[in-house]
Amino acid sequence: ATTHADRLAAFGARVGAAETQAWASQANRVAPTFLPYDRFGRRIDEVEFHPAYHQLMRLGLEAGVSGAAWNVSRAGHALHAGLLFLMGQADYGVCCPMSMTYAVVPALRVQPAVAAAWESRVMAEAYDQRFVPASEKRAATMGMAMTEKQGGSDVRANSTRAEAQTDGSYVLTGHKWFCSAPMSDAFLTLAYAPGGLTCFLVPRWRSGGERNEIEIQRLKDKLGDRSNASAEIEYRGASAVRVGEEGRGVRTIIEMVQ
Repeated sequence: ATTHADRLAAFGARVGAAETQAWASQANRVAPTFLPYDRFGRRIDEVEFHPAYHQLMRLGLEAGVSGAAWNVSRAGHALHAGLLFLMGQADYGVCCPMSMTYAVVPALRVQPAVAAAWESRVMAEAYDQRFVPASEKRAATMGMAMTEKQGGSDVRANSTRAEAQTDGSYVLTGHKWFCSAPMSDAFLTLAYAPGGLTCFLVPRWRSGGERNEIEIQRLKDKLGDRSNASAEIEYRGASAVRVGEEGRGVRTIIEMVQ
């Protein structure tokens, strides 16, 4: 019970500090803004946050809210639970991307090559807010996009399609009614491949350094959790890699959901 007591006590003091509480107030008062185009009219599909949001993200991720469970030798998940609970005392909005980044690790491990490429970045106790390819970043965050408007929680009704490419990757086409934390470096998502409903990892940037074809339609107008962005997105031939076997998508992504 006392394994991580000092670490949790120190983080609790940071979370409860007046400065942190002020960040939380600012991040929820000034909601994220959708930036579909840059000043030259080129499609960029970015979300701009109040600086306080980034301060909260940095505080939590550097404290290990997403990574600590995988980096300590004892009681890692209990430590995560404590850190996440404390982070929520400041702002639950930022807990969304932090929690997903923590939870994605078991799903990534279903596909060893994907885990090798991403695991060290999602387990890093650091925050890199730059919107650049993940290969240029030490730390990354993960999101999720499962729900579609025609099916809701029944993901078997998904209509997004995945076409296999000669290099082993896939191209995704379809609409997602709810994408959590759209400025994440990558997302786990579901789409129908020839072998059935399958889990894929979709990065915001292609391997060649171009923006991936993930088009944000709009940000959700939410009653709570306003500091964090949630979006409707469109895959317009987005590049993706398979995680787990074709047809086993729900079984794979449930590792992250659970």
